[in-house]
Amino acid sequence: MSAAAWLALGALGLYIVLWVGHRQQWGWLETFDWSLLNPAHDIGIKHSGWVRFWVIVSFVLGPVPLRTLGFVLSVILLVRRRMRMALLVLFCVTLNGFVTLVGKQLAGRPRPATALVFVGETSFPSGHALEAMAAVPALLILSLPLLSRRVLRVVAMVVGGLCVFIVGVARVALNVHHPSDVIAGWALGYVYFLLCLWVFRPVPVKPEGHAGSRPRDPTGAQALLDP
Repeated sequence: MSAAAWLALGALGLYIVLWVGHRQQWGWLETFDWSLLNPAHDIGIKHSGWVRFWVIVSFVLGPVPLRTLGFVLSVILLVRRRMRMALLVLFCVTLNGFVTLVGKQLAGRPRPATALVFVGETSFPSGHALEAMAAVPALLILSLPLLSRRVLRVVAMVVGGLCVFIVGVARVALNVHHPSDVIAGWALGYVYFLLCLWVFRPVPVKPEGHAGSRPRDPTGAQALLDP
């Protein structure tokens, strides 16, 4: 089996464990969730700036900017006849909200009663976490081959990873998600990304003027797919 298959199975297994834990109301899972929710709530009710900061982070790194960016990039890629890459970006960045919707409908978990801001819909999994985890790797697969220097590729990967992590922290800091919702969102988002990668198998986009150069795969995507 390929590395992608093993990673997908591991992430899917984690998601299932968290889903069952929520449905069965496992004590250790609730203890874990509230051990992080309560301190964040205490800070939030004492410091309004805490809430404002994390609301801004949630929006900037959230679904609306990501979906807009994904749509624009998909159109550009289609114009350049990069069909496979366009489909990967479209499904992973712009259309991933449908996965969130299905996940929430299947779980039906209420949001924490201590939420510091009002948010509709249910809690499990975190849509922000899921959609960031699906979108960022797809954007990296698009952008990394365009960066000529290794240090720039490393910086891009670190920044991307931090964005995924920070948006999850923001949802817990605002008490609009249990930590297990966020972890489940990351897990399911990664499964969805790997599925899209396996289906579309995009060819890396090369910088202008390198059309005849030997193909490179700085993203590691091909290594994930190879058995």
